[in-house]
Amino acid sequence: MERFAINDLIRWKKSKRRKPLVLMGARQVGKTWLMKEFGSRYYEKMAYVSFYNNDAAKNIFETDYDISRILAGLNIASGTKITPGDTLIILDEIQNAPKAFESLKYFCENAPEYHVIVAGSLLGVSIHEGISYPVGKVDILSLYPMNYREYLYAVGEQQLADALKTEDYDLIDAFYDKYVFHLKNYYYVGGMPEAVDVFRDGSDYKGAREVQKAIILQYRGDFGKHIKTDELGRINLVWDSVPIQLAKENKKFFFGQIKKGARSSQFEIAIQWLCDSGLIHKVYRVNEVRIPLSSYKSFSAYKIFMNDVGLLCAMTDLNPEILIEKNEIFTEFKGALTEQYVFQQIISETAYTPYYYGTESASFEQDFMIQKSREIIPIEVKASCNVRSQSLKAFRDKFHPQKSIRFSLLKHAVYDWMENIPLYAVCNI
Repeated sequence: MERFAINDLIRWKKSKRRKPLVLMGARQVGKTWLMKEFGSRYYEKMAYVSFYNNDAAKNIFETDYDISRILAGLNIASGTKITPGDTLIILDEIQNAPKAFESLKYFCENAPEYHVIVAGSLLGVSIHEGISYPVGKVDILSLYPMNYREYLYAVGEQQLADALKTEDYDLIDAFYDKYVFHLKNYYYVGGMPEAVDVFRDGSDYKGAREVQKAIILQYRGDFGKHIKTDELGRINLVWDSVPIQLAKENKKFFFGQIKKGARSSQFEIAIQWLCDSGLIHKVYRVNEVRIPLSSYKSFSAYKIFMNDVGLLCAMTDLNPEILIEKNEIFTEFKGALTEQYVFQQIISETAYTPYYYGTESASFEQDFMIQKSREIIPIEVKASCNVRSQSLKAFRDKFHPQKSIRFSLLKHAVYDWMENIPLYAVCNI
């Protein structure tokens, strides 16, 4: 497989201002694989230490933060002679060793010549539960499930993936049928590396679904291990409600659909825990279309998306025949999958933060908005070739953006006020 985040790691390695790197991401998105693959490709040596059930490694950091002593301990724990510049130090499952995480400050200040990467399951949660964060002393990289182009690489379609980045739509649209075929499969399989790996071995839909179900069970297991009993029920309710929330026409998160009479104050901790764990993401509503968008977001109004479109499919038990073949009964939820897919590509393939437009009294909502330099670009998402909708036009008539984008299954086209980009080319936003 190929993960494009390895290019970010290469830039990190070459940077003159390199700091220890914290690799963030939900469980099972491929953090350990990426760190090891990077080490094996671009370093002479790799010193890998996992703190999972490893008290000996954890104790290395318990005495003090003397880097020479710590390095001597890591030499023993990893079985590798660590030397500056040519050795990648990988500290995995670091949430189990808070002192090791805090030591990154001292690697940054006292030993910047050593290349250190750390990662851990539920690291975002652990940081908020008492691990001291070395502010300003680390670099951060977020890893998400495999995006559509990475999926194309995995299933042997590297040339199709590379063609997308040329933005030569005469070439790209010539292979329209192939892109759409793989796009529908991606909706089902998603981007969890193990599910993709199983699926590409003979288009194994059943095997991919079994992997997805196992990952969902692991996530639920994490709820029980890391959550207080009085919060566990709320987290399960929020998690189970996400597919229902996404299937609504108005996708603003509505607490009453979690539980009758539910209020936001009852579920804030549960939602934040799931966000910190990387399992869900908030897209905030913007009530005013002004720059910077981040200054006009409403903290109390947001959509919630999952971390992976394939897991969303698995939670709803959609079978591949319904998804891949045209089926009118499936129309409504296909829209939810498509928005989830577009969201996933934006956060993993671009530098943009997505928002959406709406007000309590507005007659329409805009699916997404991004800020690109000094422009605000509205984005409409359509699940098929049927693109009849008034929301993008209403937004344009009200706010007069310089550019508007529609994602659909139509081929690429530029109109006087809007660009239609095929769903398989969200990377070109």
